[in-house]
Amino acid sequence: MLQADNPERENIVMSDLTSNFLGIHSPNPFWLASAPPTDKEVNVVRAFEAGWGGVVWKTLGEDPHIVNVNGPRYGAVYSSDRKLIGLNNIELITDRPLQTNLDEIKRVKRDWPDRAVVVSLMVPCEESNWKNIVSKVEDTGADGIELNFGCPHGMSERGMGSAVGQVPEYIEMVTAWCKQYSKMPVIVKLTPNITDIRFPARAAQAGGADAVSLINTVSSIVSVNLDTMSPEPSIDGWGSHGGYCGPAVKPIAMNMVAEIARDTQTANLPISGIGGITTWRDAAEFMSLGAGNVQVCTAAMTYGFKIIDELTSGLSNWMQSAGYHRLDDFVGRATPNVKDWQNLNLNYIAKAKINQDACISCGRCHIVCEDTSHQAITSTVNGERRFEVIDEECVGCNLCVSVCPIEDCITMEQQTSGVDARTGKPINPDYENWTTHPNNPASAS
Repeated sequence: MLQADNPERENIVMSDLTSNFLGIHSPNPFWLASAPPTDKEVNVVRAFEAGWGGVVWKTLGEDPHIVNVNGPRYGAVYSSDRKLIGLNNIELITDRPLQTNLDEIKRVKRDWPDRAVVVSLMVPCEESNWKNIVSKVEDTGADGIELNFGCPHGMSERGMGSAVGQVPEYIEMVTAWCKQYSKMPVIVKLTPNITDIRFPARAAQAGGADAVSLINTVSSIVSVNLDTMSPEPSIDGWGSHGGYCGPAVKPIAMNMVAEIARDTQTANLPISGIGGITTWRDAAEFMSLGAGNVQVCTAAMTYGFKIIDELTSGLSNWMQSAGYHRLDDFVGRATPNVKDWQNLNLNYIAKAKINQDACISCGRCHIVCEDTSHQAITSTVNGERRFEVIDEECVGCNLCVSVCPIEDCITMEQQTSGVDARTGKPINPDYENWTTHPNNPASAS
């Protein structure tokens, strides 16, 4: 064994996945999001036994407890190989008595003191209601509370969920109540069903929130049964909009996380990232954009709790190979590189290049470029089937790379000197963006 003072030790130390989010410690940054997987003690215990770092208990409400539909609650969107890429749900918050949940939360936290147990809450938008339930949750010994201002169906029609999350004044007001009546960290869960996510995030911060979590589900109808003419999932021939989640919402979620992380008013507001996280890479991407930890739901509901093994081992292996020893080493590292379009470098020039040794001559790059882009890829050369990039027409749009079925067969290569074959102009190595471009009517130049 190497001694502690061995200079080579730094190169072999395993990456530390220990998470400290708002002073809530957990052995790794992977929490199960508030959803069916966290609705019962038996589920949560099974998750902890599998290795999950924490849970956000499925949203509690007041008694009499909620009544859910007794039929299909989920609708799915599949890829061509029937891989689940999106899940729609019309389920409401927990339909078990409040005291039953509170008793189970207390036992779980007692038996698993090293795991994070945060409790999601949703009650009518009245101070007394929030004061009452926050006090009861605090008595369980839970590590914190998450205010569910995101649910887009069922509860929102009752003036809760996204009905609160879409009104910044309500967010600030309720958050302030919870901070007033609780010593626990308060996380505000934001709805994506809004034009600009920065405003609810700012409101949460103004109310004293310790962190925000996002995104909650996207309001959606995922499919229609054309035999019954009913949206899916169908209840007695009728359907309803529900909440959309899973891999398909990841791009929406990451953009919103980044918007909060780079906003000058909320740049220091801790973020728990949610939305389609299925692999360790998904988690690393969210955290690189500013999320301090991540919450997972659909992936667990698709593959089971044992996916935590792949999540933790994958993240640890990547961190070690990249030279990151702690989570904080890479959290937020990508945030400064997210810019508004007008600040992108207009002097950056790239052209597609096709690796002829890897090309299988399927022709997809040519077809999409010819039909929908810039007619910049040949189909024949000297009378033979061959696909080559025509530099004089290529704008570097990357569409051919996106549709090519062979990884790395087509790459984008930056051109740093000489003349751009398309424009005939010398390549300028200096940075220039739209704010100073001569074509901009508002430019001083």
